[in-house]
Amino acid sequence: MKVDNKYFDEIFDFAGQWDMPSKCGLKIIPHEDRTIILTTELYQDNPGTSITYAGGSLIKQICEAKKLDINKIMYIECNPNTNSKLSFYDEEMFRVTFDLQDGMPTNLQYTQLSADEIKQIL
Repeated sequence: MKVDNKYFDEIFDFAGQWDMPSKCGLKIIPHEDRTIILTTELYQDNPGTSITYAGGSLIKQICEAKKLDINKIMYIECNPNTNSKLSFYDEEMFRVTFDLQDGMPTNLQYTQLSADEIKQIL
């Protein structure tokens, strides 16, 4: 199951759960008064924690590595289409909102985006 590189501009290395070396696809898109961060699950090409289980830690790591203001981002997680016959490998995108507690994203809320919403945002 290879993920098409149309979903990302770079592979981002991050510390997953228990500091496990992990990878995700990353696309950063400047947009009006904020920056859109799009992370993509890499499935078999990720040796560690999935983007969803990395949660707030991944958001913080990306903002620190890319010098982004965490208060001015929109964070989106993508489970890319892998052309599998299994429906749980169909493309899904989720906007993730969160609270900040001592600089760490907490209380993550996932809202699935429709195709129209994705087009509007991206």
